[in-house]
Amino acid sequence: MVTSSPVGSGSRRRVLHLSDTHLTASGLDEDGVDARSSLRQLLHDARYLLDLDVIVVSGDIADDGSTAGYEDAKAQLGAFAGARRIPYVFCTGNHDDRDNFAAVLGSGHRGADGSDQGTLMSPIGCRAAVSDVGGLRVITLDSLLPGAVHGSVSDDQLDWFRTVLAVPAAAGTIVVLHHPPISLRDHPIHTVVLHNPDQLAEALAGTDVHAVLCGHLHHQMSGMLGKIPVCHSRRCDQDRPHQPTAVGSRRPWRQRHRRRPRRRATHLPAATRPRPSRRQTGVPL
Repeated sequence: MVTSSPVGSGSRRRVLHLSDTHLTASGLDEDGVDARSSLRQLLHDARYLLDLDVIVVSGDIADDGSTAGYEDAKAQLGAFAGARRIPYVFCTGNHDDRDNFAAVLGSGHRGADGSDQGTLMSPIGCRAAVSDVGGLRVITLDSLLPGAVHGSVSDDQLDWFRTVLAVPAAAGTIVVLHHPPISLRDHPIHTVVLHNPDQLAEALAGTDVHAVLCGHLHHQMSGMLGKIPVCHSRRCDQDRPHQPTAVGSRRPWRQRHRRRPRRRATHLPAATRPRPSRRQTGVPL
């Protein structure tokens, strides 16, 4: 979770940052993990988080790119957000399908009532979009390169991005994209992150952006892109494969480990160096 404090303001905005839900038509992701139940359990645990202003999910919404996966995400996150009367926001990841994403989630920026609240850079193709949450501007960038594991933000997106950021928002801005613009030296993950972080850093310099929120690498780390904090969230789906109910069992098998929500509390701005979690997830992702 990220807490953003607008410069010169006594108020804070609380953002619940999730990533990599990996939902599918069957409910199981490509690793055999029950992604649907994992998200349901995570949101159940997150019910204790109070005074949230917005939920963001930084890509890889549907592991198989199916409309059913996006419908599941919309239903689960929509119910959680609607009960709290807050908006919820999605961006694309390398597993996502732009057409199916657009068909179900539209711009990816959904209001508390489920309506599409985002303004797209373009009505077709790229899913870069922007919306306002009580003065806090939320911008999603589309780093998806079909068929590739790594990502990039296109030149036309960067031009649009600079234009949007040219006018400061009342409570500042957060940026959401899937591929992290930070990495770890001498580690295989450096090949699958955002391939043009310097261009993104240049576009962010001197703006009102409080933080960049991303996912993709399946483990938790944080760092800096220039003077902007980068918060990288873990995957939502559990690491343990689905196991069917045993014959004669009274209860279905449950995933009992890691019951707490995967979230990171960060007060911004913060100065941190990239660091991996204890569990390193291999590539490809």
